Amino acid sequence: MTVARTRIAVYPGTFDPITNGHIDLVDRAAPLFERMIIGVAASPGKGPALPLELRVDLARKAVAHHPHIEVRGFDCLLAHFVDEVGGGVLLRGLRAVSDFEYEFQLASMNRHLIPEVETLFLTPAEQYGFISSSLVREISRLGGDVSGFVPPAVAQALQVQWQRTQKHSS
Repeated sequence: MTVARTRIAVYPGTFDPITNGHIDLVDRAAPLFERMIIGVAASPGKGPALPLELRVDLARKAVAHHPHIEVRGFDCLLAHFVDEVGGGVLLRGLRAVSDFEYEFQLASMNRHLIPEVETLFLTPAEQYGFISSSLVREISRLGGDVSGFVPPAVAQALQVQWQRTQKHSS
């Protein structure tokens, strides 16, 4: 692995939506790398609530305070995306022990597909350890207040999304 690659981290995810927990990981990882790329996966198989373009835009707004972070959408194999952007480190978050088995399996598969790339696990600050995108989506969909879990632009986008969904289902 070249020195230049190790200085570029890729933080992949669906970010449906990006949460304060994701941003906490970004804030803490950003000083460790010269460049960081948040890769927002299209993930059509997961049936994301928010369209890819909106998830990319919301992530850009959420990390705009970091000039060396780029946000890009992708719809290919993560290994291909990491190779395309010249990443040397995959950043992954672990909220709880329950995340570890899945993340370990992903890291092992990625090591097989892109052996020159290392996976770095970070845990969020305690106040974010319970936040997940799926819980935020569900709370928001049912009319709950998610403002403590996501940036204001994300809370607003979710509210608009559910209003649209309700209009179309009526």
